[in-house]
Amino acid sequence: MTTIEHWINGSPAAGTSLETAPVFNPATGQEQARVALASAADVDTAVMAATAAFETWSESSLTRRTQVMFAFRQLLVEHEGELGRIISAEHGKTVDDARGEITRGREVVEFACGLGDVLKGSFSDQVSRGVDVHNFRQPLGVVAGITPFNFPAMVPLWMHPIAIATGNTFLLKPSERDPSAANFVAELYRKAGLPDGVFNVVHGGKEAVDAILTHPGIEAVSFVGSTPIAKYVHETATAHGKRVQALGGAKNHAVVLPDADLEFAAGHITAGAYGSAGERCMAVSVAVAVGAAADALVEVLERKAREVRVGPGDAPGVDMGPLVTRAARERVENAVGTAAAQGATVVVDGRGLKIDGHGDGFFTGPSLLDHVTAEMDAYREELFGPVLAVVRVDTLDQAIDLINANPYGNGTALFTGSGEAARRFQRQVKVGMIGVNVPVPVPMSYYSFGGWKDSLIGDSPIHGHDGIRFYTRPKVVTTRWPQPTQQVAAGFDFPTSS
Repeated sequence: MTTIEHWINGSPAAGTSLETAPVFNPATGQEQARVALASAADVDTAVMAATAAFETWSESSLTRRTQVMFAFRQLLVEHEGELGRIISAEHGKTVDDARGEITRGREVVEFACGLGDVLKGSFSDQVSRGVDVHNFRQPLGVVAGITPFNFPAMVPLWMHPIAIATGNTFLLKPSERDPSAANFVAELYRKAGLPDGVFNVVHGGKEAVDAILTHPGIEAVSFVGSTPIAKYVHETATAHGKRVQALGGAKNHAVVLPDADLEFAAGHITAGAYGSAGERCMAVSVAVAVGAAADALVEVLERKAREVRVGPGDAPGVDMGPLVTRAARERVENAVGTAAAQGATVVVDGRGLKIDGHGDGFFTGPSLLDHVTAEMDAYREELFGPVLAVVRVDTLDQAIDLINANPYGNGTALFTGSGEAARRFQRQVKVGMIGVNVPVPVPMSYYSFGGWKDSLIGDSPIHGHDGIRFYTRPKVVTTRWPQPTQQVAAGFDFPTSS
């Protein structure tokens, strides 16, 4: 059976650890490969390679770095189909969905291609007599990313293009559940002309993560995953003197007002809830039906949920693939049963779904729950699966209060035809990313991605200008070039501008 190795210093590396983990095809339920799990020594080897590469890469011209990014971007375009199939085979999502995440990740590469303008400093002439001031930003050194299974291409692409284009070297620890995309990207970087050691991949579990968080040679860590792990990453890495981006979980609400187009709203909420089998931190997991919209909205949501086509991710016409693991399927289906026991109405029950020819696959169908309350587990917990809970409220203000009382604040949406309601909503909700008649409000690459409350630990969002700031340090330089015949006398008083 194939063993997926690390990528260190420009080539595959077996590592020193003999420990491996299984990689499944979620559509068949069969183990299709093993992935090497890095030891702390393997992480150290990768850091040493990245440290050596930093010496020259950080001194390379901005033109050289952006040229590599342009070449890398083109390779992502040319190999999008192949990378999409790799993701689908290990994650389970449809190939079209996988290609979509590659496209959104590629947008960050395109942002990195334009860093020449973003990295321009400022210059102030004659701030004092014969004195000028300018500023610029420099890379940190070796930086690392720890990324989740649900977007094995896109989430790492939120990190390493900006880090590398600003002159850092990068160490990626992807999820061990779908590791092959990271190695494929590493090969594309090599083809794009990126020097050896600038981009490295180590696979692994907690030992590898802890080695990254505590390694003295790593300056910064970016993380996307669950809130408990985000808190652990932030606490551990900051305690070891590192910068940290730590993005956590979510419970995203889509509010539907009575004046909304219910066919439009329900169609987009259905796609937002069940796309990628609900395994995304921006999934719509709660539909908040306001007033008279409730009964009609549930009726349309039920129809559209039953129309979702479930099957293997590489089959034509499929809308939703399997969950990533057997345990994930069991957790989601148990949550539906718990919701029913706690008083929710199971309008559409996706449990026990069997796909012809894929009886051992990790499939579950879309589930739609009505009359869910804020006290139920189906509302409180991040289910990370194709379950949509409908909560009924009387007014928009009650919907806003519901959202603001939730510990998460990643994304939210409002479906309405009222500009006044939309403006009130976007100003009053305590959420970082908001959509108006847009169900999954993931910002473009030149804006930053990050929520509020327990969805973002610390204060460092990802990509966009916040990404530039995260991966660089500012310097401010004050200069004087006195004429030899006009020496400036030194003074013991605190200097002032005059």
